[in-house]
Amino acid sequence: MFAPTYQHWSASRPTPPPLGPEHRLTPGPTDHVLDHVIPAPTRVLIVDDQPVVRNGVAFSLLAYPDLEVVAQAATGEEALRICVDSDPMPDVVLMDLFMPGMGGVEAIRALHTDLPEVQIIVLTSYQEGALVEEALQAGAIGYLLKDVAIDELAKAIRLAARGMPILAPAAAQALVHNVARRPPPIGHDLTEREREVLELLAAGLSNQQIAERLVITPATVKFHTRSIRSKLGTSSRTETVVLALNNHLVHSTL
Repeated sequence: MFAPTYQHWSASRPTPPPLGPEHRLTPGPTDHVLDHVIPAPTRVLIVDDQPVVRNGVAFSLLAYPDLEVVAQAATGEEALRICVDSDPMPDVVLMDLFMPGMGGVEAIRALHTDLPEVQIIVLTSYQEGALVEEALQAGAIGYLLKDVAIDELAKAIRLAARGMPILAPAAAQALVHNVARRPPPIGHDLTEREREVLELLAAGLSNQQIAERLVITPATVKFHTRSIRSKLGTSSRTETVVLALNNHLVHSTL
């Protein structure tokens, strides 16, 4: 058996050189754990009346550790109940539009009114501009189609959780076309002076009184009233005033 031998540094032995920077210890990955708190995952609620859709989306999102599907709902009513009863509430709701009972738009409106901190992304197969506009007006922050890539869906959920809007390109294009086709509002082409004259007409002033109020001639007032009727498509003073009141172009009283 070999007895172990021990060597000791002595005064006659040279002092070892200091370690160079390439040999010095650097902080390990756990040295600053207390300095970096891992954020909680974004909580997601999936609302769709088709179980295969709900389960498919939930399974696909398992690949993203920063996203957590906390619940599923088959109707708008169930989605509302889950959001109200959950503590903490879902951060983001993926909402289908057409479901039995309370539809998606109605559910979006109710959620946005009662729980505005919950962000809602529409996830649907429909891309009509009117549907996109209605959903956004109800309070949705995003509108995606069900053929969206899962990476894009995950990205959209993260953006929505931060309060940033998301629109599928097809939905955005449909929305633009829908707005572009909409006729301009009644009275959009009235000049500032014509609006002043219309306001005084609605207050019941005569042409002479309007002229005195605006410091113009009665003939000028008559010219403006003719122009107003032409732009509004009316044929009389009474019809002009009624149309103006119904479309909020003037106040009911001066």
